[in-house]
Amino acid sequence: MTGQAVDESTIFETPLLELDLGLESDASVYAKAEWFNLYEAPHGGGSIKSRIAKGMIDGAEERGDLEPGVTVIEPTSGNTGSEVARLATARGYDVEIVMPDNAAGGKVEAVRDAGAEIHFVDADLGYDAVIERCEEIIAADPEAYYRPNQYTNPDNPGTHERTTAREIYEATDGGVTHFLAGAGTGGTITGTGRGLTDLSDETVEVVGFEPGEALHAIDGLKYLRTGDHYHPETYDESVLDRKLYVSTDDAYDRARALRERYATDSIPIADAGQHDEETIREHLRVNDQFVVGTSAAAGAAAVAALDEAGDLADDDVVVFMLCDRGDKYADIPLWEEYL
Repeated sequence: MTGQAVDESTIFETPLLELDLGLESDASVYAKAEWFNLYEAPHGGGSIKSRIAKGMIDGAEERGDLEPGVTVIEPTSGNTGSEVARLATARGYDVEIVMPDNAAGGKVEAVRDAGAEIHFVDADLGYDAVIERCEEIIAADPEAYYRPNQYTNPDNPGTHERTTAREIYEATDGGVTHFLAGAGTGGTITGTGRGLTDLSDETVEVVGFEPGEALHAIDGLKYLRTGDHYHPETYDESVLDRKLYVSTDDAYDRARALRERYATDSIPIADAGQHDEETIREHLRVNDQFVVGTSAAAGAAAVAALDEAGDLADDDVVVFMLCDRGDKYADIPLWEEYL
């Protein structure tokens, strides 16, 4: 199988936006717009998972773990699956993706568009059932498959440590004081947190956040607070200085507030990354609306929670991740009224 060509050179060096979240403090808040990884790809561009898809596939090929004729398989809630599918099919591999049957439509269509086969799992069984189904498929013919395994692969946090951390540190001229990211695989918060801790001589506060309830609708994040849930090996909580819990309602409210805040105002570009301003403006909005994904919304809510607790000073510099763009979620309650 050969999938559609993708321009892997657009991965990394994403824009940093300055956002007004209506905080009580005068802290500066910046966000990395991660759909500019593979920004021309259909169904919402790329996502933060474009980074680790490239890192894991590159690493597997370099080690000889992934060879021609092997099928790439991965369990996912959506974004890792679409990015693995896009990159691996473009390199000539067959790809199978295992995902819950309630995955956001834009993510499902992105996997299909890449030419991958999809195995759906009943979402009512919980996300751990998606992982178990993938393991069953591999067990039936182990030699036929290579699983990047975003939940154990050190190239997941390693890619963020090498790229995301450096980009944030340089784009803020070393001034970043707080970094926030959600935990799905934990790769972003673990890798970027490690990198920023090293680059800043341990002055950056690393704040992770998770869904506050088991039955949540924040795509890409895992509920780990209570119960017997699979804890990804890529999630090293010792990197965190603090952990917050975010509700779906708070996340969605924050996303809609951002949409309203920038209904007419231009969004300041603090650092363009590898892109020119015209390209950024062209791909920043959907139908002229600034809409972000669910985990990005949770990031905005987590920043607001820090501020409401009185933990942000006026001279602080806060960075969080806009993991994907909102048009991937046109069929779920967050944006179905708007897109």
